[in-house]
Amino acid sequence: MEISFSAPPLHQDAAFTAVAAPSPVPAAAVTSSPPPQQQAKVAAAAAAVVAPSPADDKVLVSVEVLLHATSAARHEDVQAAVERMLEARSLSYVDGPVPIPADNSFLLENVKRIQICDTDEWVENHKVLLFWQVKPVVHVFQLSEDGPGEEPGEDDTLSSFNDWSLPAKEFDGLWESLLYEVGLKQRSLRYAASALLFTERGVDPCLVSWNRIVLLHGPPGTGKTSLCKALAQKLSIRFKSRYSMCQLVEVNAHSLFSKCFSESGKLVAKLFQKIQEMVEEESNLVFVLIDEVESLAAARQAAIYGSEPSDSIRVVNALLTQMDKLKSWPNVIILTTSNITTAIDIAFVDRADIKAYVGPPTLQARYGILRSCIQELLRVGILTYPQGGSLPCILNCSTLKEKQHCPEAVDPLGALHLSSLLYEAAELCEGLSGRSLRKLPFLAHASVTNPSCCDASTLIQTAQRETSESRG
Repeated sequence: MEISFSAPPLHQDAAFTAVAAPSPVPAAAVTSSPPPQQQAKVAAAAAAVVAPSPADDKVLVSVEVLLHATSAARHEDVQAAVERMLEARSLSYVDGPVPIPADNSFLLENVKRIQICDTDEWVENHKVLLFWQVKPVVHVFQLSEDGPGEEPGEDDTLSSFNDWSLPAKEFDGLWESLLYEVGLKQRSLRYAASALLFTERGVDPCLVSWNRIVLLHGPPGTGKTSLCKALAQKLSIRFKSRYSMCQLVEVNAHSLFSKCFSESGKLVAKLFQKIQEMVEEESNLVFVLIDEVESLAAARQAAIYGSEPSDSIRVVNALLTQMDKLKSWPNVIILTTSNITTAIDIAFVDRADIKAYVGPPTLQARYGILRSCIQELLRVGILTYPQGGSLPCILNCSTLKEKQHCPEAVDPLGALHLSSLLYEAAELCEGLSGRSLRKLPFLAHASVTNPSCCDASTLIQTAQRETSESRG
């Protein structure tokens, strides 16, 4: 069975990174069992904010708990402590950090961050998840600080792959920084979970077909490679209780072509022999990332028409054969990207379970990207607030639209004015990739006459001018 979806252009839901806010329900509601009449009122209140669900059905929400690098606490103990903390609080579940209680010395000593995840689709549908509707699933982890290891190629000049131990410090926060359509990242997570489950349960592949291969395609700069790395990082956290080790193997596709005729196929076989040694350890979850896979597929297509040597056919055939061999191992997922959709070999496309198009960001996404850039420059002090305030003054997209349609809205810190300027800048950036958008604040700051006196309003206006001039 081939599962395929075509992702629409990227966009950002402004509430995706909102901090979990206290529930409007009194805190006393969680300290004791309410009488039957009060329970009926609570159920009615729940029905008003979310769609009805089966009586015993609760929404599973992931809560990720990052330990300090120096923490020696058992993960089971930390998990139990976090679960007790969540049970004692009345809060609505929205993606974002959860503060650690000042009187919980155990968590303060061992935990660096507690983060709620997976609620963006509910927020997009204007629904609120309250504490009695949620079953938190706590994932405890520590980051690896080892950095990537390189595997030298045959001529010792080009490494055949880089290897990370996951979850890695380099990828911390990458998932949250990527702004796509609401649900795209969650669908990727659910796909991976289903792929691993089907294999572990021994589903007959002759009856139900799946290959554990993801293909992300689209124009350059839209975050395809970053999404693959972030997905591997996220899965390494979610499956930490099942797999004690997780690795990301980033294959250098160009290193698979040898200068010596007929040797490329052997290089592919040697590379995948090392990957197979990794997956033979049942407690090790391995992600294989092949970036710009069209460099392999296009070479085979050219070889068919006689413009490339037959060795190109051998290397692609060897790659497909080795990928097929990995299907027998339940603990490996292959992640691939392509900038040129039409150049991908049909034999490879047929093997991919998910083929997702990742296009240029929409207006909401562009605003979200620029907003995150300005907020970061404000955080580190490179920019100042226009009116000298110390409170965040850039509204999220949904709040901005609400206030723009409210003539009586007050704007004491200039938040509405500043956010409107940023929105105008985002409108001018249509067609730019996410990579180009994240460069724009830097380029604008560098073009200001006196950067040391640059505030957020000045930078946004400069960005608008830079974008207009670049478009002629």
